[in-house]
Amino acid sequence: MMNEIILNSHNKNLIKKKRFWNTSLIVLLLIGIVLSSKIIDTNISDLFNGITRLGDYISKILPSLELNNLFLGSKDQGSIAYWYFNISKYLKLLFETFNMALLATMTGSILALFLSFLAAKNTSPNSLLFFSIRRMLEFFRGVPEIIFAILFVWVLGIGPLAGIIAITIHTTGSLGKLFSEVYENSNNRPIEALKASGGNWLSEMKFGLLPQVLPNLISYALLRFEINIRASTILGFVGAGGIGQELYLVINFNYYEEVSAIILLIILTVISIDLLSGHIRKNIIGFDND
Repeated sequence: MMNEIILNSHNKNLIKKKRFWNTSLIVLLLIGIVLSSKIIDTNISDLFNGITRLGDYISKILPSLELNNLFLGSKDQGSIAYWYFNISKYLKLLFETFNMALLATMTGSILALFLSFLAAKNTSPNSLLFFSIRRMLEFFRGVPEIIFAILFVWVLGIGPLAGIIAITIHTTGSLGKLFSEVYENSNNRPIEALKASGGNWLSEMKFGLLPQVLPNLISYALLRFEINIRASTILGFVGAGGIGQELYLVINFNYYEEVSAIILLIILTVISIDLLSGHIRKNIIGFDND
């Protein structure tokens, strides 16, 4: 009986403590929102006016499709072909964007794989190398891709090469950090066994660590590829090639229906790649995050 009373009292104290912390967090969150709104000078009326203007812009970029003309030729207004009269150019630029993201992801993943061994506490040969590589990876992922892209567009000129280098650098920093954390959370026993049997550092990494962490590394690389597709589109706005550069031009020249045509293609591409990478994770890695 006494034990039940003590247990009930303990549970009540835990509930009270949990309520106190939950309430405190909500209050702090509300205070933070209010302070942030004042600092950035948020005006509710401007927000509602902006939403109205957004609706006006969306109505402008929507195509004027007509049911009777829907499947007619590219010279018939109101047809899908008329809306996508420039489809061959869009597909070529989309393919360029896809290649930018693919090449940057592959190169960045390889660089991240090598650097991550030096950036993890349990795999780095010495503390100085660990500290130096960690700081370098922080710099790579701390600077937004668009800043790198602007820099390399200025150096190399307008084109996809600047975008590829920018995305590769950021991918290296991001994946290097993620890979090193995977190593630090791995089982060290296989590495210790190889070390005890006289194996060198390279064999410890190759046979003791990589087999157990490889599924996670592939999963992170696939996720990063999806992110890089979107990043490649954005970098086109600063002249780094791909479909984003064309989107920037049609927005500037107010070619409203072309804006919606390109945006729809980008959305369909991102969805297709997301489904494909999910399929790969399920069938090759044995993991399905859907």
